[in-house]
Amino acid sequence: MLFFMKNRLIRTSFVIFFLMIIVGLTLVGQVQAGPLAQQPTGVIPTVTSTPRGPYVIVNAIAANETQINVRAGPSALTEKVGVLIVGQEANALGRYGDWVQIEYPGIPGGKAWVYGNYVSIFGGNLPLLEPPPTSTPNMTQTVDPTLAAQFLITPDSTRLPTFTEPPPLEIPTFTSEVNNGGVGGVPVGLIIVGLGSLGLFLGVIALISGR
Repeated sequence: MLFFMKNRLIRTSFVIFFLMIIVGLTLVGQVQAGPLAQQPTGVIPTVTSTPRGPYVIVNAIAANETQINVRAGPSALTEKVGVLIVGQEANALGRYGDWVQIEYPGIPGGKAWVYGNYVSIFGGNLPLLEPPPTSTPNMTQTVDPTLAAQFLITPDSTRLPTFTEPPPLEIPTFTSEVNNGGVGGVPVGLIIVGLGSLGLFLGVIALISGR
């Protein structure tokens, strides 16, 4: 009898434990759902951006070049008014030849020019602009006439001497005298033949006399 009472008590304890867990989870869910139910509902406004239009980005020119010049006109001879670094952007207004006009605040008119080969154009085609008026050079070069006169050299107008031809060169003439040898004008060959004949004659006489 005691054994059955203990089993019943244990079962009752497990049932009460599970009921408490279910009630606790229900209360926690209601507490977490309370703040969510209090969030206001509404329409989130959509942000629309205005189209930017054409713009340029400075290209990387070389490893040691980190900026390009910004000039007052579309020419390398015009005044330099600023610089743009590599990767910097600027709104583009138009182009003239190989040059691009950009917005450049901080200078009179707020417009300047960059060389087109140094930038990339994005956002559309650029309109062609009319040739801008010729800008006045920053300084006018003047030459001091007194200082310039010190470097002027006047060449002497001395007349060159008249060319006179030299006398003809006398080349001596050598006459070759051919001497065939001999004594008193007698050829050597004739003397040899005569002596040979004389020796032969004397030899014949000596031979005859010996007999």
